Amino acid sequence: MANIFPFRALRYTAKAGNPADLLTQPYDKIPDALRERYYAAGPYNFVRLIKPRPERSDSADDNVYTRAAASLRQWIADGIVAEDDAPSFYPYFQEFAHPESGRTFVRKGFIGLTELAEYSEGIVHGHELTHKGPKLDRLELTRHTCAHFGQLFMLYDDPQQRIDALLDEAAQGEPLVEAREGGVTHRMWRISNPGAAARIQQLMADKKLMIADGHHRYETALAYRRENPDLPGAGRAMMTYVNMSSAGLVVLATHRVLAGLADFDAAAVRARASQDFEIMRFESPAALERALNAAPPERSAIGAVFARDPAAYLFSIKPEAADRLRATLTETELGLDVVILHKALLAPVLGVSEQDVFELKNISYVRGLRAAAAKVTSGSAQVAFLLRPVSVRKVAEVCFSGRVMPQKSTDFYPKLSAGLTSYGFG
Repeated sequence: MANIFPFRALRYTAKAGNPADLLTQPYDKIPDALRERYYAAGPYNFVRLIKPRPERSDSADDNVYTRAAASLRQWIADGIVAEDDAPSFYPYFQEFAHPESGRTFVRKGFIGLTELAEYSEGIVHGHELTHKGPKLDRLELTRHTCAHFGQLFMLYDDPQQRIDALLDEAAQGEPLVEAREGGVTHRMWRISNPGAAARIQQLMADKKLMIADGHHRYETALAYRRENPDLPGAGRAMMTYVNMSSAGLVVLATHRVLAGLADFDAAAVRARASQDFEIMRFESPAALERALNAAPPERSAIGAVFARDPAAYLFSIKPEAADRLRATLTETELGLDVVILHKALLAPVLGVSEQDVFELKNISYVRGLRAAAAKVTSGSAQVAFLLRPVSVRKVAEVCFSGRVMPQKSTDFYPKLSAGLTSYGFG
């Protein structure tokens, strides 16, 4: 079902310098201050391709997209980046500490290409909705560079871990790249032997693929293919594939923070919500955090912190309200706090519609329960809704059934590094 391919990756050569000065976070995780730090790291840092610095003089002929394309052409001409001499898969391991428990994990995957397929074909599955702005930005970058710079993070299911065994075998040798960036140690190897590559293709052939991270980039790749149906290579996209049965797969919660809501009244919100939710009051966000961690997984549990209120609250949907939602939601969806939040709280109680969420109107996303609560206690937001991490298996059940979850439902940690490989076409 999944057509995956080795490829001749466009990679940094030794002329580029220390990999630690070249790799970056994904483009959507690079605020202005971090971009400046990457620029200071050296003239070949990957940020110059994926998120160049805007200039006041930008015009239709000279802008972030044209400068990215010019940098790529120059780096190729100067031998800073070069294509490998044979099609390959690239085992990619990330060693990291869990940001909450501190426990050390190693997430194992490999980089390759996938034949693009519309979601309706049932091969590649997205699990959450997307926002419009990032797709337009990435499409414009692709139009100018004829390249994919960011890896899509894809999940497949291999309980026997047969592919992981092949990756472990490749990882016995010295890595092509080893660098620490973003608090994570990144290591990459290369599988260029045709027989080994064919074995990986064979083992992946019956897999469904689920987008863990990179929905915007996948939909951008689809849009670009539709624009350029005859362009060689435009029908494939670069991805990192990770076994959802691997021990190193970590999912964090992404909390919802709302600000700028007209006529917001916290007491009125709780009163309206009490029709469908049981609401428990706690003396502080810290006490709420303990209650969320202890809540049974089969019961909905959504935390809330309101402005100018030192207390915190736990919302659990009532059985009769859940019964009403069954007309439009599956049982798996009813077991996901993030779905309950969007369907039974944000829209009917606060008036935050799906279109508002799509346009990022009044809503933002924050990793870390305490960081989200701090947005409210500092006065910069009106309310924060606090969620538990989502089970990967439940996400898979939703997406393989053809359904999608709300935007930013999952936060797979850590992010894939940008700059290890690129895919040029055309």
